[in-house]
Amino acid sequence: MNAPIRIKGFTNEVLSWKPWIDPVAVAAATPAQLAALDEMSPQARTSPYFLVLAHQPEMLLQRSIAFNAIMFAPGGMPRAERELGATVESRVNGCVYCASVHAQRFEQLAKRSDVISQVFEEPASAGTTPREKAIVEFSIRLGAEPGKVSAEDVRMLKEVGLAELEILDLVHSVALFAWANRLMLNLGEPVFPAAAAAAAS
Repeated sequence: MNAPIRIKGFTNEVLSWKPWIDPVAVAAATPAQLAALDEMSPQARTSPYFLVLAHQPEMLLQRSIAFNAIMFAPGGMPRAERELGATVESRVNGCVYCASVHAQRFEQLAKRSDVISQVFEEPASAGTTPREKAIVEFSIRLGAEPGKVSAEDVRMLKEVGLAELEILDLVHSVALFAWANRLMLNLGEPVFPAAAAAAAS
């Protein structure tokens, strides 16, 4: 088993998350809250994050529908590259928890972690191929300076082989995490494995 990546406060380890708002108690949840949780994923009922969002079940439901459509829809950009865009946006925004989750998903899909180490070290220079570098650069620009993205940025993506539907998928992935990072960063904090173990002992 490869050693975990730990660079500049970011990691591909499985993290916990500590909410600053009391989560919904599953035993007391309403049918609408349970339905919204189940729309997200089978694990959502045990996630402190989704249990916090379940206080507003209609918002969680719409978020879940959008998330699953953007990240898992068939066709278009390969799922690993969508996960890379999400990881880059999370790294740029400083969302350690989201970066860890989507780094793991990229690694599971792509069967490698080289670009994840690069993204954690210095996003601006990350990428192992011209296509990957272009995806990373566009993700950084869209996240940091959305008002400055231009037709030239889209043309550069096309030059390295991205089809128009793939570009749309990338924009959706990065934009989704511009939002998702801000929810997670302002509702709680990541807990690293050693800290979680110490708290449990």
